Amino acid sequence: MLQRTFVGLLAALLVGTLTAPAAALTPQEKMETCKVGADSQKLTGAKRNTFIKRCMADENAPARRPKPQ
Repeated sequence: MLQRTFVGLLAALLVGTLTAPAAALTPQEKMETCKVGADSQKLTGAKRNTFIKRCMADENAPARRPKPQ
């Protein structure tokens, strides 16, 4: 019984480590990931900078557009 409990806890710990969130990346790794995303979308200039800034801040919301008057 104790052995099964130990194996279950070990398995849960292993699964928890393998599914670590992306926030666990170092800032350098995060920046590289964001640059790859910008490259894959072929972004340049201000659009690229905005994408990388939001990516680094983990902001997934689309840019707000001003309402037409």
